[in-house]
Amino acid sequence: MLRGVTHGAKDTFTLLLTRSQSCNLGLKFASLWPDVANRSFLIHSNYTTDTKSREENKKTLESLYSLSVDITKIRRLKEWVLLQDVAYVKEIAGILQEMGADETTVANIIERCPEAILHTPAEINSQRALWQLVCQNEKQLIKLIEQFPESFFTMKYQQNQKANILFFQELGLKNNIITRFLTSAPNIFYNPVEKNKNVIETLQRNYLNLGGSEANMKIWILKLLSQNPFILLNSSTAIQENLEFLQKNDFTDQEVLQLLSKLKGFIFQLNSTTMQKSMLFSKNIFKCSDQELKQLVLKCPALLYYSVPVLEERLEGLLKEGISIAQIRETPMVLELTTQIVQYRIKKLSALGYDIKSGNLESLNGTKKDFEVTYGKIQSKKERPIFNPVAPLHIED
Repeated sequence: MLRGVTHGAKDTFTLLLTRSQSCNLGLKFASLWPDVANRSFLIHSNYTTDTKSREENKKTLESLYSLSVDITKIRRLKEWVLLQDVAYVKEIAGILQEMGADETTVANIIERCPEAILHTPAEINSQRALWQLVCQNEKQLIKLIEQFPESFFTMKYQQNQKANILFFQELGLKNNIITRFLTSAPNIFYNPVEKNKNVIETLQRNYLNLGGSEANMKIWILKLLSQNPFILLNSSTAIQENLEFLQKNDFTDQEVLQLLSKLKGFIFQLNSTTMQKSMLFSKNIFKCSDQELKQLVLKCPALLYYSVPVLEERLEGLLKEGISIAQIRETPMVLELTTQIVQYRIKKLSALGYDIKSGNLESLNGTKKDFEVTYGKIQSKKERPIFNPVAPLHIED
């Protein structure tokens, strides 16, 4: 049956929600907003000309050399920057140095984000003031710029950025969380603030309608945003439709709230068609009733938010290791792990003499840290002596 389903690319949310196991989250968030290349293109498009007939700007090159910038890196990645008639190399370097950046840091920033030198000093100072709204000091700011230069040097939508920063502060998000958003999810700041407010209001209204309390609503919203700021990239209509889908599938209000907490808001980035296909696939594989399927989904939301190709791939990987469908149904959370992680963990446990085929799959579950704790306990138990050699012997007279 499994081979009857066409393999496909892993969907975005699979990779996002396996962050704790794959330790590779940061690389996968890019699929949820325009990537670095696109943002560079936005700037590039303002300067694009017939580059074949143009030469590199000698003044720009001399300024970059004086800062010990590796020109070859820029040529390899974004040569078009070197062809522009106007650049503000010394001025931008001066502003970065004012904030506390040394020569090495300045060179590193420009090498990673060459288009920074195409912005005017006024634009850079405006962005500097904007980020200072949430940074403790300029030392923290320059550290963030060095780590995330692309996010800082995206100068578009500054009015929206400022309005959203103030909105998030009013909402109760801490500055360190807003800072994390600026660096890892900058696109949520490009929305008009009214759009983000509308999404938040939709979430609040649904939380109360599902039986959530007014007293806990703010905590719930802030936690949801902290876990998944990309909720704000969705429309309020999509959010409403997905919640209605769960209710139409006989999930109670309390169960829907439970799912929202477990899913960390990623349900809002799915659609009813995808969820329906995944649930039908799981129902056929596990040969269960609608009620049994609902309990499996509550136990393992992965059955809801992973696409059919991903579920198929992971099931096949488990079956190849000698694990049965019955075992997977008993511990469906194992489907949250990639095939590679499952194989690695089974190999480690097998080296200790632990037979996963006849054992419980719980030993495979959890984050990397969770597994290491489980592995340590099994290893300790295996190495423990049958008796304590230093314990006193009780000999009858």
